[in-house]
Parts: sequence; structure tokens; C-alpha cells
Amino acid sequence: MTDNTQNTADTAAVDTANREGAEARPLRVAVVGAGPAGVYTSDILLRQLAQRGEALGLGIDATIDLYEKLPVPFGLVRYGVAPDHPSIKFIQGALARTLDNPKIRLFCDVEVGKDVSLDELRERYDAVVFATGAVDDRPLRIPGHDLKHVYGAAHFVEWYDGYPTGPRTWPLTDETVAVIGGGNVAMDVARELVRNADDLLGTDIPQNVYDGIKANACRELHLFVRRDVAHAKFSVQELRELEKLPGVQLVVNEDDFDLSDATLEVAADDKLTRQMVEELFVIRDMAEDMEYDGGTDFNGQPATKKYVLHFNSNPVEVLGDADGAVRGIRVERTETSPEGSMTGTGETYDVPVQAVYHAIGYRPAAVNGVAYDEKGTRLLNESGRIEAEPETDGAPLVTVPYVYATGWAKRGPVGLIGSTKSDALETVNNILDDWAASGKNGRVAPKAGDEAETIAYLQGKGLQPIGREGWDRVVAYEHAQGEKVGRDHIKLVEPDQIRRVARGEETA
Repeated sequence: MTDNTQNTADTAAVDTANREGAEARPLRVAVVGAGPAGVYTSDILLRQLAQRGEALGLGIDATIDLYEKLPVPFGLVRYGVAPDHPSIKFIQGALARTLDNPKIRLFCDVEVGKDVSLDELRERYDAVVFATGAVDDRPLRIPGHDLKHVYGAAHFVEWYDGYPTGPRTWPLTDETVAVIGGGNVAMDVARELVRNADDLLGTDIPQNVYDGIKANACRELHLFVRRDVAHAKFSVQELRELEKLPGVQLVVNEDDFDLSDATLEVAADDKLTRQMVEELFVIRDMAEDMEYDGGTDFNGQPATKKYVLHFNSNPVEVLGDADGAVRGIRVERTETSPEGSMTGTGETYDVPVQAVYHAIGYRPAAVNGVAYDEKGTRLLNESGRIEAEPETDGAPLVTVPYVYATGWAKRGPVGLIGSTKSDALETVNNILDDWAASGKNGRVAPKAGDEAETIAYLQGKGLQPIGREGWDRVVAYEHAQGEKVGRDHIKLVEPDQIRRVARGEETA
């Protein structure tokens, strides 16, 4: 046998051994967070492994365990989308269908970093992926931010979406309210503050939220956007929902729509921006008609509430009274360049309000045992590979082997579903490449076990994980409760009740 023939034979033997080793057990992956980012990443990983696994010597067999700290899955789709966004909530159905894959297993009511440590997961899984989303607001850093009746949007969203650990009541006692923010969350918050409660009966709104909105005293709402009409971050869908609010008169400053030719040219270069600007001009025209008709809503009926949009308006101070409560908001007029750079003009004006909500961005959750990038408000990572802070000053960052991030945990609180899918693909391909370079066909976890062993391990720690069957019971219960009062379904909010229903201890 020639040397070349022998080398070929040796290579073939190694390839066969690698393939047999790769198929000795499924690759085991833990994904932390069962929201869209976690579910999409699980699905994409299985698909990419099917396409690339054989060529990389990994095989195509894997199981993914989705860990979720809440008793139910789907994160911001269930608890971060306004109840009057049914088209967005259809995403929940798509996520549920992904969970039909028997290779993806759900473990709700288990908090990684508290109930289970990262080191414990690394012992049992060949890769750990954090898709932990966002749970808090970026702070409002202007004078008066700590006055009574200044609220972060995240907590208000928790209330109206029935977040299991969120508040059950909300003080909707103020007649004139300000919302700070130029994105979709600000629009959601503002819309719910002027909504008629009965318009929400076709949604999954919990009963306590219906009762709160029914008693809402708000009659005038001011939305403040720091940049101009062409540089807001609203989706066209949000604007069209704004156009159809019963009983609400829209009010604008026509000067805000006096955009330069250069600004319009830049806006026209991007399809989504162009559509948003066109829709805002529709709103301007509607507002003119509403005012001309004596203060009507979109149907021409007398309006009982006003919704005032302020562009090029940067709140610089929340004004308080002698009791430490909000009495107004001071706003600086700004100028916006065609490219979106904002500068202050020094000209200010005051608007009397009794409450201020700020929707200026979320802050993704930190995780015990994982370094956090405070500047980027995300887990410390490079292209999805989690990094550790160096032990000595000036030393380079060190990648934590086989630990990754995806979604907002990876890139910070920006982007929508499309961004979540694209950066999940980047993270997944990095996982596969790292496994291929491991020398162990990706089987790097010393204590990898099957589903029964995982459940036994968790139960041994005093945990009672809720799986797919438990989630299905919750869905069935919510629909049954809705049918009793002529609604599609009513969302459960109390965590202990959710657990009882999921475990079959309470039935409708």
C-alpha cells in the first residue's frame, strides 16, 4: 500500500470514528429564555445542524431544553405586546408550533442564575445560550425623574399585560398625562392610556386591567418625540392603530411637518421610513379635519379625549409641586438634521401634566455568573459568544467556552422579529463551528443526560418544572374562562394559579 493510499485509509478511519462518536449521544443544548429569541434560536439550531452537522463531523442529532423563569413561555409576545395587537400575538401560535418538535423540551418555572447556576448547566449541556430578553426600563436621567407619578413604561406594560410578578392595580387617576418616547412602546403606552375599556373586550385582557382602564381619568395625553417627523421610530401599524381610536381627537403642530427637501430625500431612500412619514402626514391631515369639525374622533363623533403629538421636543425636566408630585413637564425645542442628528435650540416651553411615563428603551436582564456590558446594555459578548471580564486590568476579554447569547441579550434592546432571527443564525453558526473545533464532536459536557435525568436533577433541587403539557392546560383554561363570558379567552395573571392549572390541580 502506498503512503497516499495509507493516508487515505487512515483519514477514512478517523472520519468513521468521528461520525460514530458524534452519534454516540445527541448533542445537548440549554436555551435560557422561552421568548421569541429562545424559540427561534432552538428551531434554527436544529435546522442548521441538519444542514451542516454531517459535514462538520457532529451528526444531526440534538435535543434542546428551553428554560424559562416564568411559569409559562413566550416572553415579550405574551407579556410585552399591547393587548390590542392581535396580529402580533398570532406569533404566539407560530412559537407554539415550534414547540411541537419533540427535540425541543420546555422547562418553565426554573430561573437560571437562581435555581440553577451557569456552571451546573455547563456540566450538563454542550452549549448554553442566553435569550433572556428585557425586564426593566432604561432610567430617565432628567431633574424630577423621581417625583410621584413618574413611571417607567416597562412596569405599566407589566400591569396591562398581566405579568405574573407585576402589579395588579395601577393609579390611573390623572387627567393630563405625558409620554416620553419616539418608538413603538411609547405608542403602545399612549394608546392604552386613552383607550376605552370596552374596545379591549375582544382581547385577552385580564379582568383587573379592564376594570382599571374603565376607571381611567385621562382626558388629555401628550406624546413627546425628541427628533422630527422623519426620524421617529414608529411602525406603520402603530400609526394606523392611532388613526382609529374611538372618542379621541388627534392634535399636531403643523410646523412639525415643515420638513426640508434634504430630509425628505433621505427619508425616501428607506422604504419603511418613507411609509412612516407618509402615514404621519395622513395623521396631520386627520388632525386638521378633527379640529375643523369642532373636536371629533376619526368617525366624526364628538371626542372626549385629546392625543397631542409633539415632535422636535426633548423633555428636560419634570416639574413638581410642594408635595413632590408631578405638576408639569419642561420641554426644549430641538432641530434634527436630514441624517437624524439632534441639537437643542435653547427654547423651552412647559406643559401642565399630572403624570409622566417614559418609554426610552428597555434594559436587558443581567444573569448571575455572566458579565454585563453596561454601555451596550446587554450580556458581554462578541458575535454571540459570551465573554468574561479579565482578572487583571488591561488584559483582553476571554471567551467563555460554549456559552452564548442571542436576541436582546446579545445585541441590546433594539430591533424586531427580523433582527432576532438573523442574529440567532449568527449565534447558531458560531456554536456549530465551535463544536467542530472542539476535538470531541461537540460532546463537551461531562454530565450530559436525557430528559428523565434532567427532570430528576431539577426535582432533586426542589423544583417542579412546567413542561409543554402544563402550558397546554393553561391555554385551555384561559379559553374556557373566556367562553363563560362570551370572550375568546382571558389571560391568567396570578403565578400560583398558573402553576395549579399547569399541574392539573385546578380546572375550569
